[in-house]
Amino acid sequence: MDAGASKQRVDAALAKASDELGLASYYRDCVRPLLGQPREQWPTCCGGSCEPCSQLLVTVADRVLTLLGDD
Repeated sequence: MDAGASKQRVDAALAKASDELGLASYYRDCVRPLLGQPREQWPTCCGGSCEPCSQLLVTVADRVLTLLGDD
């Protein structure tokens, strides 16, 4: 698969996961870096009422990987 098709596939999975889990579209770019990191490096919730919460970003990233079949 070429890079353009791969990016489109990731974009589609990210949009679907974000919509399913209630992550606003303007926060999608916060998820992208997680997709290239090992899960052990993903952030955890700090309990500080951040917007968006790190846990939501992680949940969306995990769903993206599931949609892409990379889990």
